[in-house]
Amino acid sequence: MNPQQSTAVLRGSKKTKSWGMLLALIGPGLMVMLADTDAGSVITAAQSGAEYKYLLVLPELLLIPILYLVQEMTARLGISTQRGHGALILQTFGKKWAVLSAGTLFIACIGALITEFAGVAGVGALVGFPSWLSIGAASLALIVLVLLGRYRRVEHVGIAVGALELLFIPAAFLAHPHLTQIAHSFVHPINTSSGYLLLLAANVGAVIMPWMIFYQQEAVIDKGRRGLDLKDALRSARLDTGFGAVLTQVVMLVVVIATAATLGTQHEGRALNNVGEIANAMTPFLGHRAATIFFGLGLLGASVVAALVVTLAGAWGISEVFGWRHSLNDLPSKAKGFYGLAIVGVLAGALLVITSPNIINLSVDVEVLNACILPIVLGFLLALERKALPPEHQMHGLRKYVTYLMVGICIVFGLITVVATVKGLF
Repeated sequence: MNPQQSTAVLRGSKKTKSWGMLLALIGPGLMVMLADTDAGSVITAAQSGAEYKYLLVLPELLLIPILYLVQEMTARLGISTQRGHGALILQTFGKKWAVLSAGTLFIACIGALITEFAGVAGVGALVGFPSWLSIGAASLALIVLVLLGRYRRVEHVGIAVGALELLFIPAAFLAHPHLTQIAHSFVHPINTSSGYLLLLAANVGAVIMPWMIFYQQEAVIDKGRRGLDLKDALRSARLDTGFGAVLTQVVMLVVVIATAATLGTQHEGRALNNVGEIANAMTPFLGHRAATIFFGLGLLGASVVAALVVTLAGAWGISEVFGWRHSLNDLPSKAKGFYGLAIVGVLAGALLVITSPNIINLSVDVEVLNACILPIVLGFLLALERKALPPEHQMHGLRKYVTYLMVGICIVFGLITVVATVKGLF
């Protein structure tokens, strides 16, 4: 082998090794995105298709870049500063603002856990299990997984379970969607009714959730860089986040399409509050077995991985504010506060759903609540991006203004939702 060939082989080997290390860091973004398509998101997407057919197909696609830009900022903050979101707010803005941030996180996590366990209960009901059994089994599994510790183990299990969401995709094909109607919805995607706007806000709240920011920023720290320099670590995080953003919105999209092609055609305007209603309503179109498998198992995977991510995000964020040890790589005996918060969160969400069956019907309301909290969460995120990062890692030029525009639109939707919610109370 001549020197030129040796050099080429060496370069190829280095390039392959570099890509291997980049791919090894994929996980935090993918897992948080799988959790993003949780029980509440699926039910919100199903309601969108049943009530407004394909009108919300285009908004689901437009949310992909918004979701990516928000979570990429989160990962960049974590990798560059090596601090979680709560700890960074505490360091940059002080205790009062950190407590406010932790408070919004607590509210979002409680609402999310209620939704996730309601989804687990709904899946259990499809096969005849009482809610206490299905929720109890899921809670026990989550607690054991968290207590076993080690970030990589938790991530591998979470992604494997979350992959069940891919079962939603064949359901959309079996529903035989109307391509001409989908194309028409791209040309005329707007409906000015208050119900449509509120459901649109719920979809925004379903795609960008406060606990996602806390989770991914801490997860990229817990996972570590494994020999990559800062530049390559950021590249890996962007690849991870971009792939996850596309995947989660594809799942949301196929749920909208599947319900629009079936329920939206013959039962337009029908309310869908839980997985049982979705599966039962689609049985005449897909058959009982297909409806149960595709929507039941798909939602089970979404609910369990989301419950895991929400539990860890809440425990991470609150522990950071109080200065407690909070790594999954620490033994429970060395991070008692962190693990204690995680266990209490799981048990609280499970008990609320078991003892209050009517809470199952709050899925869309939880997503609206997320939209209401968005102005605070995204405001902190943008402020941290400008204040906590060195200039070379901040956004510049066109990307900066596009991000500000998209995040600003989300904040406006959040404020509109707050006003609409307050008006509805009086």
